Amino acid sequence: MNSIDRMKELIVILQEASKAYYAEDREIISNFEYDKLYDELVKLEEETGTTLAGSPTLTVGYEAVDELPKETHESPMLSLDKTKDREALKEWLKEKEGILSWKLDGLTVVLTYENGKLLKAVTRGSGEVGEVVTNNAKTFVNLPLTIPYKGKLILRGEAVITYEDFKKINDEIEDAQAKYKNPRNLCSGSVRQLNNEVTKNRRVRFFAFSLVKADDGEGRNTEDGIQKFTTNESEFEFLKSLGFEVVEYKKVIAESILDNIRYFEEKVAGYEVPSDGLVLIYDDIAYGKSLGRTAKFPRDAIAFKWADEMRETTLLEMEWSPSRTGLINPVAIFEPVELEGTTVSRASVHNISIVKGLKLGIGDTITVYKANMIIPQIAENLTMSDSLEIPECCPACGGKTEVRQINEVQSLYCTNAECSAKKIKAFTLFVSRDALNIEGLSEATLEKFIAKGFLHDFTDIFHLDKYEDEIKAMEGFGEKSYKNLIESVENARQTTLPKVIYSLGIANIGLANAKMICKEYKYNLRDMVNATVEELSRIDGVGAVIAGTFYEYFKEEKHRQLVETLLEELHIAVETVDESNQILAGKAFAITGSLEHFENRNQLKEKIESLGGKVTGSVTGKTFALINNDAASNSSKNKKARELGVEIMTEREFLDKYVK
Repeated sequence: MNSIDRMKELIVILQEASKAYYAEDREIISNFEYDKLYDELVKLEEETGTTLAGSPTLTVGYEAVDELPKETHESPMLSLDKTKDREALKEWLKEKEGILSWKLDGLTVVLTYENGKLLKAVTRGSGEVGEVVTNNAKTFVNLPLTIPYKGKLILRGEAVITYEDFKKINDEIEDAQAKYKNPRNLCSGSVRQLNNEVTKNRRVRFFAFSLVKADDGEGRNTEDGIQKFTTNESEFEFLKSLGFEVVEYKKVIAESILDNIRYFEEKVAGYEVPSDGLVLIYDDIAYGKSLGRTAKFPRDAIAFKWADEMRETTLLEMEWSPSRTGLINPVAIFEPVELEGTTVSRASVHNISIVKGLKLGIGDTITVYKANMIIPQIAENLTMSDSLEIPECCPACGGKTEVRQINEVQSLYCTNAECSAKKIKAFTLFVSRDALNIEGLSEATLEKFIAKGFLHDFTDIFHLDKYEDEIKAMEGFGEKSYKNLIESVENARQTTLPKVIYSLGIANIGLANAKMICKEYKYNLRDMVNATVEELSRIDGVGAVIAGTFYEYFKEEKHRQLVETLLEELHIAVETVDESNQILAGKAFAITGSLEHFENRNQLKEKIESLGGKVTGSVTGKTFALINNDAASNSSKNKKARELGVEIMTEREFLDKYVK
């Protein structure tokens, strides 16, 4: 293959990886592999003197997704040139002073304040155009919503989720395939939610790293009304004075920069906020700006990425771990090695596609590293024997397995509906906090109860009193613990329909999704279980994948019967709907763009629903009207509405017509 053909191949691979990472919150290749392929492309471009259209060396980020309103940034956001060479940073700085700070691994957000209040928040997006996430930003746990500065203030920062919160959220997800791969993916999806209640529950934090503009509007102690700062350090101090948390930084010179890099290096392994390196910027703002920019990079700053500590080791075995959905997850077990100060001996391989891509075999020599110095990963397989046998039988129950392909990713599943691992994981979810919330039933206890024949389906939990003497005689139990367990079971009878739906363990259905579906169908279970995939897909925040798994679950008569029997054991809190003013009954609305009179889309959606209407996520021939304050825009929903002859009305027109 010649150089140009290889460049074309690399561009396709990197584009797909970038799209998955930035726009779809999934990871199809590791950061290590991406950087390796990217560096290969850069080298080929230098050798050939050719840069092909679509090369990621020319583009910045990825296009914003359509579900959120888009907005052009006042100042373009460029990527940073990067290096893993510490001496190169020293040479880059020369005799100048610099600011060395964390390069946080989350989602970059631009905030605008006016009159001391948060006006809007926009994601980085493509660097030119981002997504408006203002209502979600208002739920960030450490973000000031009002500040003492009354002029126009624009700043940039990173939205992140700490490792501690990431672990808590992942621990509540029983299905290993549904767990988030890293805090960055979780954060990106959280910030870009259509329902900001989800964002709030994810405990997103914001760290400022750059001041774009401070315009006091009156020119006091400023130049033409714009606050003038001569150093980046003074900008950091200004932002801190307004109540923002800023990234930790150190002021450095060439002679001190290596010591300061070591400071961050020693801290990163235990640092609670995900970081994939450092950023070095000239402290003198005027000098930095005088250097200009390249097509892709500013010349006043450079990123430093940790040179991953690699260790060679031997693959000893592949552990196959079943989950409640039947997904069987491969985990590599290798000769223990020291990495970043700790001993590691196992790493998740995630799915069959990655197993095949690495051409793994028992006894192979592999290299391992810690992604962002935290998460063990396999970097390369030096042997590439490609001899690993994919199990034909489930390790938990001995049932037949099969490889299924979903969204271009192959994964292994157990086909046995009565798999013991599935049953244990399913019961564990059923009694978890966001489901029926039954204390005293750990996974280990459930495993014992299932083995003894106490539990066959979910309803059996509510009749554990039949086994009182046997339970009291079990190790770890006694009169008090038995009494507490039965009391917790009885308390669990008082619940809500969304919690019941979530507790069933339907693939891809979280509590937030369950709430959306229940609300859409006004808590009428019969309507929900008889809904079509198309109807469910139109629910804002649900989509085709969730709609499909929900529909497939209730298509089976045994699942319908299970729910009917389960409801006989429960007391469901009744959600009431006011039928006195249903002037929008039978009318479906779609909403797009930013809002002025309602705080967020959910608030407008609730108003429409309170009047008998419903809100869908897309414009179809059944849509009564599209609400968009920019009725003349050429957004995809506006175009679709015009094609179908659907009325486009502003928020004000909706209020005047239907809300007196």
